[in-house]
Amino acid sequence: MVKKSIVLAICLLLVCAMAINLTGCGAEDSLPDGGNPSGDYSSRDAAVTDFAIRLFQNCEENGKNTLISPLSVLCALAMTANGAQNETLEQMEAVLGMPVEDLNPYLHSYMENLPQSEDYKLSLANSIWFQDHKDFTVNADFLALVEEQYQADIYKVPFDDVTCRDINNWVNEKTDEMIPQIIDQISPDAVMYLINALAFDAKWESEYNEHAVKPGQFTTEDGEKQDVEFMYNSEHAYLEDKKATGFMKYYKGGKYAFVAMLPNEGVTVSEYIASLDGESLHKLLANPKDETVYTSIPKFETEYEVPMAQILKTMGMPKAFDLENAEFAGLGTSAKGNIYISQVLHKTYISVAEQGTKAGAATVVVVYGEAASPNFKKPKEVHLDRPFVYMLVDCENNIPFFIGTVMDPAQ
Repeated sequence: MVKKSIVLAICLLLVCAMAINLTGCGAEDSLPDGGNPSGDYSSRDAAVTDFAIRLFQNCEENGKNTLISPLSVLCALAMTANGAQNETLEQMEAVLGMPVEDLNPYLHSYMENLPQSEDYKLSLANSIWFQDHKDFTVNADFLALVEEQYQADIYKVPFDDVTCRDINNWVNEKTDEMIPQIIDQISPDAVMYLINALAFDAKWESEYNEHAVKPGQFTTEDGEKQDVEFMYNSEHAYLEDKKATGFMKYYKGGKYAFVAMLPNEGVTVSEYIASLDGESLHKLLANPKDETVYTSIPKFETEYEVPMAQILKTMGMPKAFDLENAEFAGLGTSAKGNIYISQVLHKTYISVAEQGTKAGAATVVVVYGEAASPNFKKPKEVHLDRPFVYMLVDCENNIPFFIGTVMDPAQ
């Protein structure tokens, strides 16, 4: 059961092997300490935003509330990509948006420079658990790289019930007891688990008092009206593109923000999502207009899950899922067989209420082997009383680390 007292996101990669012979937000971009010295750092931010949009476009389900954490998925796949080779690596890099030699220092710098305070938190933790067995030989260079770049805890363990308990305890601790159990058992074919845990919890810069929360009606795309509680306020960061209007509502400290985009009348949420691209979104988030905008946000809580294997194949990395031709020798070698990705599962949670926002996600990648101004202007108004797109954004890099839709607050 999800606990509302904490927010988290979890990425879990399960690397397994079987017999080979079987068939079957407006700040200037800068280069943080430890960042990649080659190229323009802002272009890396734009590439990450582009990955987020492409992933979201492929995950969106018409008529359903959708929520993914692209940062969570990116971290999980980036660690995995360091064990990929040749065409498998090329395809993964194309989907992720940059070479691993750029992605590793980018994410290392990102994790090192995350703003933290008593009022807001975005934190990441990583660990690698590999099998202590004569049939599996881990690549020491791979471990050293991931330990250095991703600050991963490294565990060489027998894959038994005790390790299953230990993995769940690690996840439970790193998510502040949000997810007490992430796996039921360890597969006999597993050789490695790569785990990334991401937690976000923040209070609004301007919280809603009891007089700002009023009942209202939300209208779904099919015309159904629902009674919900709306939170009313005025913000001063207005967003507008050709097909939607929106706003940014900042969390304390101004380092993170909730972003909402309401498609124009006659434009469906799916049509709006399809029109997005990473470069345009990155520029939009970096340049909000300093205009008063009257807003209303429905109080909502969403849980969501989606299998991502087919999505990632469609995005351009099918070879990683090819049981015969995937190339993950960089992770290690197994006497049991070739290593390839079998499944990618993603689960998320978010709660938006008077005091702030709490959100979480889980990604499981299973890898097997087979044989107001003095010049007065009329304030803008963006009332989220019909389906809309929303994001949680890192304002220093203008990167959305959660993206979702609210199609039905009651879902």
